Amino acid sequence: MSRPIRSRHLTRRAVTAGLGAGLAAGVAPFNIVRAQSSALKIAVILPRSGYLAQAGQSCYRGALVAPKVLADYGYKVELMHVDCESSADVARTQAERAINDGAQAVVGAFDSASTLSIAQVCEQRKIPLVVNIAAAPQLTEQGYQYLVRNFPTGGMLVTNGLKLINDVLAATKFDAKTAVFLHANDTFGTAQRHAMDAIFPHAGLPFKLLDEIAYDPKAQDLSVEVTKVRSLNPDLLLVVTRAADAIKLVRDMVRQRFEPKGIISPGSPGLYDEEFYQALGPLSDYPIYNIPWANPKSQMAQALEKVYAPANPKYRFAVECFNVGFTFEALLVAAAGFKTAGSANGPEMMKAIRATNIADHVMIGPPIKFDAKGQNVGIPSAAVQNRNRTPTVTLPADVATAEPVLPMPGWHQRT
Repeated sequence: MSRPIRSRHLTRRAVTAGLGAGLAAGVAPFNIVRAQSSALKIAVILPRSGYLAQAGQSCYRGALVAPKVLADYGYKVELMHVDCESSADVARTQAERAINDGAQAVVGAFDSASTLSIAQVCEQRKIPLVVNIAAAPQLTEQGYQYLVRNFPTGGMLVTNGLKLINDVLAATKFDAKTAVFLHANDTFGTAQRHAMDAIFPHAGLPFKLLDEIAYDPKAQDLSVEVTKVRSLNPDLLLVVTRAADAIKLVRDMVRQRFEPKGIISPGSPGLYDEEFYQALGPLSDYPIYNIPWANPKSQMAQALEKVYAPANPKYRFAVECFNVGFTFEALLVAAAGFKTAGSANGPEMMKAIRATNIADHVMIGPPIKFDAKGQNVGIPSAAVQNRNRTPTVTLPADVATAEPVLPMPGWHQRT
């Protein structure tokens, strides 16, 4: 009985001695070496359920195929997939849990409110957070040291989006005289309204903004808001939407027989989602959304599409490339930082991430770089229009595959 016990004691002494000798000789003990994994553990926190589930699931599909493409480019990642349930409170709790379970970096979270909650946790725990999609300006204005965002701020989206509206009007020779701005009253939509208030007066657009109308994206319908817009009868309806409320918006416009000459988003999701196409059919065609988009000439975008298509036969990369592309690029940034740092130590990896300079990536634009606040300020937008239920780039001309159409055909003219 005593012999096995002595043997175990001797083994522990031998291990302790070995550790001491290893440290004295400058050799890392075995448990420390094992902790330095060759793959970066990333928690991908997304709203895969709740009212933002459609977009969250789209981002999730991009995350699922990312490791294969990243591996082909020499990056090793191990992903932990986490649902924040479209709730900022749940996002905070899930971020804590993921870090406790070994996450060395975090990517997320599509929704600005949830991303802000995660940012607070990552700042406290010194864990890098790479924002895939979230536009609220405060994310990069509150001094977070463990956050970078490879996505435009609301102000950048609106600035680029309004400039492109001018370009669309010039390309179509459409004489718009009035517009109404309709937006969701959530964190993202409110940030877009603040950006519109600041930027629109100086944008040099030829039309008058008659009103700004907020709505609750969780409302059963938008009949009251559409009635207000209809009474103003603008040439253009400028919108900030999500997919579910964009569907309600179009249905209520059709019911009330209100036909704006154009529906244009200066920078928001919803109008290009598969859910929007499937619910509305021909009625989903001709809205224009001015947003960043995947570069069809990029080798990495082509590689991502090649892997994405067979893995997701029910979904189209042409529709999903916004969510998929930005989620992939966030993982790319984290993986590149880990590879450059040679360590998953939070401060060391964050230093490498902030020094990012990635020329070969998925979305249209120059190399991925971050300013002192952690913001990629070089992300441009494209004017994308729904044609035959497919997102189609119409501007800028050097990346366009079709010309923009304004005014758009009336609802009864769709087939």
